[in-house]
Amino acid sequence: MPDDAGRPRFFWKPHSTKFKSLLADLGAGASLSVLLVPAGMAYSLAAGLPAVAGLYASITALLAYGALGPSKVLILGPDSSLAPLIAAAVLPLAAGDPRRAVSLAGLLSLLVGAILILGFLLRMGFLGNLLSKPIRTGYLAGIALVIAVNQLPGLLGLEHPSAASGVWGQLTTTLIHLGQGDTNLAAALISAFVLVLLVVTSRSSPRWRMLGVLGSVAGSMLAGFLLHLEGTVPMVGTLPGGGPAPALDRLGTAEITALAGPAAGIALLAFADTAVLSRTLALRQGSPVEGGREMLALGAANAAAGLFGGFPVSASTSRTPVAIHAGARSRLAGVFSALLLLAFMQLEPEATRYLPSNVLSAVVVVAASSIIDIKDMLALFRSSRTEAALMMATFVGVVIVGVLTGVVIAVGLSLAVFVLKAITPYRTELVAVEGVPGFHDVTRHPDGRRTPGLVIVRFDAPLFFANGQVFVDHVRSLVDQSAVPIRCVIVAAEAITGIDSTAVEQLVELDEELQSKGIEFWFAELKGPIKDKLQRFGPETRLGQARHYPTLESAIDAWRQGPGLG
Repeated sequence: MPDDAGRPRFFWKPHSTKFKSLLADLGAGASLSVLLVPAGMAYSLAAGLPAVAGLYASITALLAYGALGPSKVLILGPDSSLAPLIAAAVLPLAAGDPRRAVSLAGLLSLLVGAILILGFLLRMGFLGNLLSKPIRTGYLAGIALVIAVNQLPGLLGLEHPSAASGVWGQLTTTLIHLGQGDTNLAAALISAFVLVLLVVTSRSSPRWRMLGVLGSVAGSMLAGFLLHLEGTVPMVGTLPGGGPAPALDRLGTAEITALAGPAAGIALLAFADTAVLSRTLALRQGSPVEGGREMLALGAANAAAGLFGGFPVSASTSRTPVAIHAGARSRLAGVFSALLLLAFMQLEPEATRYLPSNVLSAVVVVAASSIIDIKDMLALFRSSRTEAALMMATFVGVVIVGVLTGVVIAVGLSLAVFVLKAITPYRTELVAVEGVPGFHDVTRHPDGRRTPGLVIVRFDAPLFFANGQVFVDHVRSLVDQSAVPIRCVIVAAEAITGIDSTAVEQLVELDEELQSKGIEFWFAELKGPIKDKLQRFGPETRLGQARHYPTLESAIDAWRQGPGLG
């Protein structure tokens, strides 16, 4: 349609932001589509399934996530950490029948999807909130090292060791091969050239990074063809033909029952892996992600993969950095890569015949190195020993015991630190400071002035069964250590955000103890829900009466007007 001046009107102007974003996603999708082939095929074989099932899982998962996913850029697909679980669940039931194995894997993926969608309906996306910054930072650093070690044999033209041997097992096996002189010199030289090219272009704009990836892939394919390297270095090879199609045959209640347990475990691991990567990248990009929507999108992706000949998927820690490194701006990069892969499989399955597989290893290594955030790591070391220790625990856990197990251990340690801080929170006495309004922490203002006969207590945590006695002991110590007799204790209760029945009972006992010594026990700035609980738990005690003040100043004024008359 022409505009008012008679010029053609385009939906996207060639120099508009949307048009540039579309081109960036298209280029990133093209780069990514080349990587989907060996990754999908390899993880499918690792799960004991035909290689083409991994390609179907990649295509359907990316299309489903492109429609429903909340993350700007997150690549879903087959994953090395899930492959052993899939094999353990499916192969014993398949009894050596590849077709039945595909059907069972599809059913398993459907069950994983159903569990995740149920988790979304039950609003369990909050589980992603357990992944703190130290965990995310250590996780990405650990993932980068794991990926680098995993891709090292590919860079050297060696056969990949089993992932089951772990990082150190893979590294040891690779070093043994190096010592025996098994390195493929041609593959190593190609890898070195590609690594240099990618590192140089990675320091430039997203457009140059994308061109670096595409140029490496296209140039190596041309070299493989012209120099007849097909028998010299490992090649990706010809793509299998066909497209995703339903493959759910001969399944019933017995199979659903047998696979329900493994599906629950895979769903939990897939969401944990996806949530940590999604949240980490989202915060880095300044676009928060809601855990519930991530759970729904992951469930839909698994259901789609199960319906069309695939198997369970999760976020990819190797392909997502490649997409970002190549300049991806949105989920369209994943959609484009899936469509291009499908087109290749249908129209030109020979497209990757001369592509050296070690080139893809180089792309993955450089992309993985870009996700390490050195600034954040140094900042954590400077700001908090505890958080730095959690970061290192995550890093070591991911590298030593595995990605998901490492994250679970780190989350457990985070919760332990949280509980410890809740049990022994910061607590202090407040004093007046000359020339400064209000009342302040005596540890920061040791020259502050106390009001004779009055002690002001602050406790920075909810009161519950595990720390109620800590609060009581803190009040007792301030009363006992006072140089002058105390006649009133005022709790600056703004930081007390919760209370349980055990803590109420301990407060009642403390109040009775103080009353026997002629000491008043008042609260200032106590939140309404806490007042309600005190009145419900102890209406017959003094805690349930009107002994609460809206501000600390009003409580102190009441004391000054007449001690004991508050």
